[in-house]
Amino acid sequence: MRRILTAVLLLAVMLIAGSHLALAQQSLKVGVINSQEILEKSAEGKKAIAQLEEKNRKTQQDLAKLDDQIRQLESRLSTQQLTMTQEAILSLSVDLDRKRTERQRMAEDAQKDMQELTQRLYMRIQSEVMPIINKLGQEKGLDLILDLRESGVLFFSPAVDLTQEVIKRYDASKAPAK
Repeated sequence: MRRILTAVLLLAVMLIAGSHLALAQQSLKVGVINSQEILEKSAEGKKAIAQLEEKNRKTQQDLAKLDDQIRQLESRLSTQQLTMTQEAILSLSVDLDRKRTERQRMAEDAQKDMQELTQRLYMRIQSEVMPIINKLGQEKGLDLILDLRESGVLFFSPAVDLTQEVIKRYDASKAPAK
């Protein structure tokens, strides 16, 4: 008899807890954004990407010049080695090593600079977009907004996607006043 009473009591508690959980789930309003899409499709994001691409292009040109200089030194060393003095060979080898080291350092510095610039630009855009996202969430009465890029969301209804609205408002906030 005692076991039956305990089982009935446990079942009642589970039903009550389950119904409260279901009510909590039903009342939660969620929106999603895709920060990568905001970055790629907003006017400011496109400017940032263009700035990064331009910096990368210049760096690649500088590295290509150094690569050409290294190739010329290597060619000179290999073709003229038999006719050069030991001092000249040593001097050319030292120059070649310096150029290789310079190229390696330039590539490493450029990569570090690129990462820092990327981070700075993305953080600026994110800080400018956050108030827009917060305001949109308040206007729509949302309890939670998830970023698809970082949340691991596997499925969502397109009706809760706020990305295009955020892009539109962000672009409008950056447009020159008429």
